[in-house]
Amino acid sequence: MRATPFRSPLLALALLAALPAAAGAQAPGEIVVYSARSHYNQEPAFEAFTRKTGIAIRTLGGNAPELFERLKAEGDRTPADVLITVDAGNLWNAARAGLLARVDSPELAQSIPAHLRDPEHRWVGLTTRARTIMYHTKKVSPAELSTYEALGDPKWKGRLCLRTSSHVYNQSLIATMIKRHGESRVEDVLRAWIANKPVLINSDTKILEAIAAGQCDVGLANTYYLGRLVAKDPAFPVLPFWANQQTTGTHVNISGGGVTAHARHRAGAIKLLEFLTSPEAQQMFADANFEFPANPQAGLNPVVARWGKFRQDDINVAATGEFQAAATRVADRAGYK
Repeated sequence: MRATPFRSPLLALALLAALPAAAGAQAPGEIVVYSARSHYNQEPAFEAFTRKTGIAIRTLGGNAPELFERLKAEGDRTPADVLITVDAGNLWNAARAGLLARVDSPELAQSIPAHLRDPEHRWVGLTTRARTIMYHTKKVSPAELSTYEALGDPKWKGRLCLRTSSHVYNQSLIATMIKRHGESRVEDVLRAWIANKPVLINSDTKILEAIAAGQCDVGLANTYYLGRLVAKDPAFPVLPFWANQQTTGTHVNISGGGVTAHARHRAGAIKLLEFLTSPEAQQMFADANFEFPANPQAGLNPVVARWGKFRQDDINVAATGEFQAAATRVADRAGYK
C-alpha cells in the first residue's frame, strides 16, 4: 500500500468509524499512543517505560494511512498523545498536515543523529531500516557489487529482482536519490534497471526467497526482512551488500514518532519519546524486528551485528516525503511500474 495519506473526507470518516475506539475512560496521566508498529512487539519497551515512570500507556494500532486519517478526523478531540509510524514519508505527511507538534528536547537531539529527525523538531527516528543490495552467496561475489546505480549494468540482465515502484520503500529510496542527484540522473538510473528486465515482486520477503531459490541473483530489500528469514534458517543463502559505501552511503529509512498537535499529556508524551530514544529502550525496540537502533549508542541484535558496520546516507530522511511525488513521476517516465 502506498504511504501517501488518503484524500477523501468520506473515506476518513469511514475509517474513523471502522477503527476500534480507545477502550474505556482515560486514566489520569495515561498516555495514548497511535502506533503503526503494533505488530512489531513494541510492548517490552512500553512496559519498561511504565515501570520506570509509573505512567501507563494505552495503544491503538492500525496501518499508517488509517492512523493519519483518524488523527485528521478527530482534530482537537483526539485522545492520542503520541503517533508512532513507519517510514519517514508518513511522518513528513503527518507533520505537514499539522498533526504533530514541535518538541524542543535536548535529550532527543543528543540521542538521535540529525539526519534521522525532523529539521523542524516535530518527529524523531526510533529505529533505522537499511534498504540495500541483497545477493545469493553462492552465485554472486561481493566484488561484483558496488552501488544502486550499478544494478543497471547489463551483466545483471535477467538476474535482478525489484519491488514495484509504487511501494513506499522504493519511493523513499528514489526520493532520496532525487534529493541528492536530481530527477534527470535518477531517471537514467531507473531506465537502466528496467533495461535489465527485472522480475517485479511486491514483497521484500518474496524477493529474498526468490534470490535464495535462484529466480534472480540480486535484488533490493530492507534488511529486517532478511533478519526474520535468517533467524528461522541460519543457512539461508542470502546476505546484504552495503551499497554506495565509496560514494553516498547506504539508503536508510526510519520508523519514528512525534507528539500529537492536540496531546492532552504533552509532558508525558515527550518523556516517552525521550525514553524510547535511550540506549536501553532502543535495543528493545530495534530487537523486536531486526532493525538498527536510531541511537548509535545502542546495541544490535546478534543477527544484525553479523552483517557488519556500514556508512549511512546522511541525507535527512525528510526527503522521502518531500520528494515522494517526484519519485512517482520519475519512475513513471522511466517505465518502472
